Amino acid sequence: MNAPRQIQPRRILVRGTNWLGDAVMTTPALLRLREKFPDAHITMLAPEKLRDLWRHHPAVNETISFAPGESVFSVGKKLRPGKFDLALVLPNSPRSAIESWLAGIPQRIGYTRPWRNWFLTARVAPRPDAVKMRKRSIDEIQRLVAADVNRRVTSNGRVLTNAATNTHQIHEYLHLVAALAASPEPLPPTLFVAKEEIDSAKRKFGMDNIMQPIFGLNPGAEYGPAKRWPVEKFIAAASAIQKRTNCVWVLFGGKNDQPLIAQIESAIRNPQSAIVNLAGQTSLRELMALLKLCRVLLTNDSGPMHVAAALGTPVVVPFGSTSPELTGPGLPGDPRHRLLKSDAPCSPCFLRECPIDFRCLNGISVERVVEAVLSVV
Repeated sequence: MNAPRQIQPRRILVRGTNWLGDAVMTTPALLRLREKFPDAHITMLAPEKLRDLWRHHPAVNETISFAPGESVFSVGKKLRPGKFDLALVLPNSPRSAIESWLAGIPQRIGYTRPWRNWFLTARVAPRPDAVKMRKRSIDEIQRLVAADVNRRVTSNGRVLTNAATNTHQIHEYLHLVAALAASPEPLPPTLFVAKEEIDSAKRKFGMDNIMQPIFGLNPGAEYGPAKRWPVEKFIAAASAIQKRTNCVWVLFGGKNDQPLIAQIESAIRNPQSAIVNLAGQTSLRELMALLKLCRVLLTNDSGPMHVAAALGTPVVVPFGSTSPELTGPGLPGDPRHRLLKSDAPCSPCFLRECPIDFRCLNGISVERVVEAVLSVV
């Protein structure tokens, strides 16, 4: 069934994605939706942890959030007073479609998927050139490594051009809004923070009087260790960059990253260097404000990577188990960013943990990362 292209909804519900990085990648589609329906009231339905992401965003008038473990029936009941004309369901899960159905929203649009089609009034077929992320099996990884006659585990790593490509995830969301006759042309993922938020975060964390350049370091990644450049490489790179730039390192991470961040802080701290350890201390809005403040962010493939790029901060990213062509930061082709990847034949495998020797990230050298950071500051 095709989506209704000629409707003029007054009240639109957008069921947002559940992860920070994915949410940032939906922003081009949301901006195109706003462009198509400039007078509509657009409400974002988002997990509680992402509620504040949408503050000040021009595509969103209002946010409704749901708590971890909150039932689909509770969410549906919460939505009914909104009297929405149309629901745009961005995730592909059955639950996300059922919520809008329970809310009694008359037009419900999303990608066609088994177990949820009945709950949608308009089902959008996948893009013809869409690329699905497929996890490699251990047997496949071992066959690829065995066939790699060059033994490229010692590769120095290469900097990708981040060339424009239609395979990127942002096109999945743009294709969905195009079913409503919105433009499918890509825009940069974009977030907004106010100057007052930046000033407030600087005061709160004692950064008002810093005169040196501020660089960010984000060595964690929620998905798993296969996305994390080794901690000893982060330490070596941060030390070398600090010596050459006299920068102040701001260390970002969640509460689970605190032991890792403490290890890095201890290793790179010296009488000449200034370090601000913010692991587990910032709200989402504070994180956004301080990422905006940074001249560059050295980071794994992670939610903060996407946030920083969407705020205009250049990012340098060693990629391991994931694909920069599919989920890289910013708009594909943006020359501000440096995405590094080794020639490991098994990458991307899309696994949480490496079943062999972690060659994809070990193959990216400290020297190459240092050069990449210095090239953008």
